[in-house]
Amino acid sequence: MINRRSIAYAIAERAQQEGAEVVLTSFGRVRRITERAARGLPQTPDVLELDVNSDQDFEALASDLRERWGGVDGAVHAVAFAPPDALGGNFLSAPRESAKAAFETSAFSLKALGTALLDLMRRDSPENGVAAAGTSIVGLDFDASLAWPSYDWMGVSKAALESVSRYLAKELGPCGVRVNLLSAGPLATAAASGIEGFSGLTQEWGRAAPLGWDPEDPAPVADAAIFLLSDLGRGISGEIIHVDGGFHAVGAVAP
Repeated sequence: MINRRSIAYAIAERAQQEGAEVVLTSFGRVRRITERAARGLPQTPDVLELDVNSDQDFEALASDLRERWGGVDGAVHAVAFAPPDALGGNFLSAPRESAKAAFETSAFSLKALGTALLDLMRRDSPENGVAAAGTSIVGLDFDASLAWPSYDWMGVSKAALESVSRYLAKELGPCGVRVNLLSAGPLATAAASGIEGFSGLTQEWGRAAPLGWDPEDPAPVADAAIFLLSDLGRGISGEIIHVDGGFHAVGAVAP
């Protein structure tokens, strides 16, 4: 989580309102920004160090959570990054290393999170061999079924994220862990502000979405995340739920 405008912040706020105890993660210099944002939540949570490309950080995270709670009921994957030369119309010219960085940070990290927390989230039922689907991992997505202007290798990484989520749902389901993604419409977050053409996309989205779309309001996405994290979503796994005002069902600007 970076700041109070992020989707992760909205999810954390909503989770606390529902009585959940949460911790946030961040790393490096931006951790101080996250810590400042955390003070705006109803209860100020701890901010733990986590670089999703560091196996050591994942080990330390799991150790901290085991000592803190003994187990984990839910986790939110709100991580995406692509170097500037892999965005903004640079699809053909992007170097291999930039594409690799986008994939590792934005897609492989979901698998890394799932495996790091598995022992804390598993809910096996040894009596009858059937796992009770009692824990949940929710990731944040942006529709990867289309090639969006300027999204380039981040779009490819989101397509990979969607595939990773399905494989992870298959592998973790027998352990009682659900894995789902929320495909959100464009929101005015810090991450989105660095994507060329973002403002034009949000305008088109608002015109075309049957329900309309407010890029300043992450609350609908946060509410959907709480649903998937809760027992209300206990029969759902391997799914991509669109929270985009219905834009994905129309895909064209309304006349």
